[in-house]
Amino acid sequence: MKTRDRIIHSALALFNEQGEPNVTTNHIAADLGISPGNLYYHFRNKEEIIHSIFDQYALDLSTGFQPEVPAESDEQRLLAYLDATFQLMWRYRFFYANLPDILSRDAELQSKYLEAQQALKANLFAMLSRFRETGWLDMDDEALQSLCSTLKLVASSWIFYQSAQSPQAKVTPVVIYQGVLQILNMVSPMTTDKGRAVVSGLIGHYREQMESTKAVSDSA
Repeated sequence: MKTRDRIIHSALALFNEQGEPNVTTNHIAADLGISPGNLYYHFRNKEEIIHSIFDQYALDLSTGFQPEVPAESDEQRLLAYLDATFQLMWRYRFFYANLPDILSRDAELQSKYLEAQQALKANLFAMLSRFRETGWLDMDDEALQSLCSTLKLVASSWIFYQSAQSPQAKVTPVVIYQGVLQILNMVSPMTTDKGRAVVSGLIGHYREQMESTKAVSDSA
């Protein structure tokens, strides 16, 4: 792995583990066993590192929520979307946990974030339109747009909300699974009978995933 990539990888791990405000470039250099000067050769400051992490996040966001994700069935396609939601929230949990603070410090990053969110909303609308065609949803375009906005709101604010409820608690996979379940429970009443059966199955799936993860964590 190139030094630049190692810096990004280390910074992401440290930000997730310790919280972005608590990590400096010196911490990142020490974690890698390199000099601060070597780090500054690749990145002038911590903000540039955050930008590089965000660029990877935006790429994962765009590829994970393409309307035509390859799948054997629409049920598998929806599962793929939800798994992508879980993976994004877990891999970039520091960003979700500190979103308002990070964006308030960097106007350029906020612009990039809003651009990524607009692209996500377009993909979500196309995705929900597909599920409307399957008979899982019975909503007009205006209602679908509103649902897109609500889904984005819940996904982007879930970790920040949970962190605010218990500032000393760590964000764990269980917390992320709770967020996915929150999304499913919120969508379920808006579905048709056919769609509700699919969502009910997914709720059971993610509850099992959450309980299994919790059991492993408790036994560690």
